Amino acid sequence: IMQAEKISISLSQSLLQFIESYKIAKGCQSPSQVIEVALELLRNQELESAYREASSEVDSAWDLTVADGLTDETW
Repeated sequence: IMQAEKISISLSQSLLQFIESYKIAKGCQSPSQVIEVALELLRNQELESAYREASSEVDSAWDLTVADGLTDETW
């Protein structure tokens, strides 16, 4: 069982209604579980963004050096 810490947050009425509707529609046990699902999605989105950014920073010259010398080899 995951250790949980209780916090207090303030949300708009429309978000509270959405949480309740989502809880019922998806069979979540509590509003807390709905928030956990939402935060997990947000964390995954941030990770995907970070990976995308990191891969775009790879030096394009690396692609040229990876196979350097291999094309002239005869096996």
